[in-house]
Amino acid sequence: YSINPETLTITRWTQSETGGLNAANNASPELVEIKSFDGEPMSGFLYRPDPKKHKGKRPLIISVHGGPEGQATPRFLGRNNYLINELGIAIFYPNVRGSTGFGKRFVSLDNGPWQRENSVLDIGAFLDHLRKDKRIDRKHIAVTGGSYGGYMTLASMLRYGKRLKAGLEVVGISNFVTFLENTQAYRRDLRRVEYGDERNAEQRAKLLEISPLQRASEIKIPLMVVTGANDPRVPASEADQVIKAVRANDRPAWHLLAKNEGHGFRKKANADYQFWASLIFWRKYLLEEQ
Repeated sequence: YSINPETLTITRWTQSETGGLNAANNASPELVEIKSFDGEPMSGFLYRPDPKKHKGKRPLIISVHGGPEGQATPRFLGRNNYLINELGIAIFYPNVRGSTGFGKRFVSLDNGPWQRENSVLDIGAFLDHLRKDKRIDRKHIAVTGGSYGGYMTLASMLRYGKRLKAGLEVVGISNFVTFLENTQAYRRDLRRVEYGDERNAEQRAKLLEISPLQRASEIKIPLMVVTGANDPRVPASEADQVIKAVRANDRPAWHLLAKNEGHGFRKKANADYQFWASLIFWRKYLLEEQ
C-alpha cells in the first residue's frame, strides 16, 4: 500500500497468495481504544463474526500476545478464522502496557515485579469495556495466550475468574522464580531485566507473590495448558506444576504435551492436533449453553 499524504488516498499495489481461500470472507478488525485503570491510553483489535451468519450476542476470546514486548497488529489469523467464521466466536487482541509499537515509555511500564500486575489490570479495563458491547455475550468470555501471554492468561483467570468462562495457555510462565532458575542460561540475564532478579531477596519475594502458581487453588474455571517437552525458554516444568496444583483442587485442567516440540508447536501435525484439541475445549467450556 501507499498513501497520499495530502489526500490520504490509499493505493494497493500487491495481492498476497491465499491458497484458494477467499480473503473477503475473513473479518477485518476494529480498533478498540480505551483508558486503563490509571488513565493510560491503550488499544487492541477486535475481530467479529459475520452478524448475518451468526446472529445475536457472540462469545469472545481475549488473546494476549507474548514477549511481553510483542505487539498485536492487523494480520491474517490463519486457523483462528475458523473460530470466527464457523463457530461465531469474536476474538480480541489487546496491546497491554509493555507492548512494543507505542514508544519506549510504554514498553517499560510493566518492567520489574512491582509493575508486572499493572498489565493484568489492563485486561480488566478491556474486560469492562467489552462487556458493555451489545454484540458481545458477557457471560461467555474466555482468555488465551502464549509464553508471556500464558502468564497473562493464568493471572487473568485468577483476578477475573468470575467474569471468565475458561482459559487456555500455551507454554506459559506459572512461577517467575522457577522460570528464571530453569530457563536457558543464554537468556536468563535478559529476562531478569524484564521481570526481576530472583537472586535478590526482596525481588524474589515479590516475584513469588505475583506468580499464578502461588494461588493456583483459587483457579475455579476450566484450564487447558499446551506444552513442548523440549522448550528452552519456558521449561515444561512450568506447565507440570500448575496442572498438578489445579487438579489437586478437583478443577478441570487439560494438558497437551508434545514430546518433540519446543517453545510452541512448529510441526504441522502437532499444530493441527493442538488446534483440534483447543476446539474441543472451547466447545465444551466456552460455547456451552449457546
